[in-house]
Amino acid sequence: MWSAVRPYLIITFGMLIYAFAATGFLVPHKIVGGGATGISTVLFYLFGIPVGVGYFLVNIILLIIAMKVLGPKFGVKTIFAIAVGSLFLGIMQPLMPVDGILPDEKFMSTIIAAMLTGVGIGLSITVGGSTGGTDIIAMLVTKYHNVSPGRVLMVADFCVIAMTLLIYDPLDREAFGGLIYGYVMMGIVSFTVDYVLTGKTQSAQLFIFSEKYDEIARELTNQVHRGVTLIDAKGWYSGQEKKIIMIVARKYEASEVLRIARQIDVNVFMTMAPVMGVFGKGFEEVKGIK
Repeated sequence: MWSAVRPYLIITFGMLIYAFAATGFLVPHKIVGGGATGISTVLFYLFGIPVGVGYFLVNIILLIIAMKVLGPKFGVKTIFAIAVGSLFLGIMQPLMPVDGILPDEKFMSTIIAAMLTGVGIGLSITVGGSTGGTDIIAMLVTKYHNVSPGRVLMVADFCVIAMTLLIYDPLDREAFGGLIYGYVMMGIVSFTVDYVLTGKTQSAQLFIFSEKYDEIARELTNQVHRGVTLIDAKGWYSGQEKKIIMIVARKYEASEVLRIARQIDVNVFMTMAPVMGVFGKGFEEVKGIK
């Protein structure tokens, strides 16, 4: 029961954050932040359509695409996310101050909204859902290719943010400012989404130099449950034959690797470096290659 309900609770929480960011910081300042919410913001200022209603209508087309390409399971979660998101947007917009939570802080509102939006989108995607809008495109691409979801969102949202010019007088300097705020938000959102999605999957490569390499390697295998490789080496100054332990682990596991090595050999010498990607058993699956 919990495994079935948990994804929907996470999506609900993500959409709550998403709606709060839009109605409290973006819409009052006429900031088009991309995605379905950005389009619904434009519709609100052009035709007076409430953001919640516009959000729902825009997502109908994207919902049909998601159900056909990504399958009915994804479609059910997307329907749920769209319904909850539309509800939250519809409820929150009348409750928020007309000039926003931070009336005189348009730039700060952009920063806060971008971070909250990224967290909301990221939480929904982690459980296979969608907040609706252009993140569906991100799910389509990342399903078959090793491409950053944040980068896909950035490209898709670029065109949406350009619609800012529709709600301003083209000769008004605020139109240019609105574009700048929108693109600043786009960059922060993409970074935040990537951080939420990959924060627990970032990896590190460690080299361990110790005379007690056999004992360290054994304990790393038993406790960290990661593969260990021994590399033959020779010290240039001492001329002695040595063994180097190489291990690739998640970043959150690196501290445990360091602790084990230090506990066994107080004179151990170690290096650690982040790696861009690790593919294979125990890590990410290689996609897009036949």
